[in-house]
Amino acid sequence: MELDNWLFEALDSTLTLTGVIGLIFGIGDLHLDYFKEKPMDVFGDNWIDHEKKIFDDWKDSVEDGELVLLPGDISWALKLEDAYYDLKRIDELPGEKIITKGNHDYWWSGQKKMNGLGLKTIRFLHNNSYTYGEMGIFGSRGWTPKDAEGFDSHDNKIFNRELHRLELSLSSIEGKVKKKIVMLHYPPFNLDLTPNSFVNLMREYDVDICIYGHLHAEGHRFIVEGEIHGIQFHCVSSDYMDFKLKRII
Repeated sequence: MELDNWLFEALDSTLTLTGVIGLIFGIGDLHLDYFKEKPMDVFGDNWIDHEKKIFDDWKDSVEDGELVLLPGDISWALKLEDAYYDLKRIDELPGEKIITKGNHDYWWSGQKKMNGLGLKTIRFLHNNSYTYGEMGIFGSRGWTPKDAEGFDSHDNKIFNRELHRLELSLSSIEGKVKKKIVMLHYPPFNLDLTPNSFVNLMREYDVDICIYGHLHAEGHRFIVEGEIHGIQFHCVSSDYMDFKLKRII
């Protein structure tokens, strides 16, 4: 199935993107609100006109054929039919996009429904993976760390489920790529800033790069970046990056 100058080839749970290979960018936590019902400036003046800041930088930075990774918290919409309007705005921006689920993406539905929206440049990452040139793109939502206050048996169940989803993603094209990038919404670190089970799993699969978001404002104190256990970590929360996309590769 050919869309624009891209070829999408389904291989089991793997979707292969081939075409003009360019730069890879990352930005999470767009918190778009097409219907203007959830103003983000209540979280600080830096959020004033944050959508315009993101879109302006995106248009200046990204060219067609390049890839943008969006690790969750995309839209405040509660239903897929409402989220469509925010997704459409992303679809019309330059580049190809891969989206993973965030904790506020209540609109997230089954792959069939999301793929049926008719979006040309967006692909959803859920129990599957993508290749971009010689790079593999993997991911899951992740979950709050086990040393968080109030972490209970329900959280533990979700934590283990998301860990399994990441393994499903990583195992889908194991050994077929030269560089592996993981997208998570939650940071893969405990509150004491030590790596958690998600990092251990990424080490098993020789992951090279991990990007994550979720952390805002005072939460920035829990950000961990740089190389750890051979993996390069990047926090791409939009407010942490002053609402600019970060070049990952």
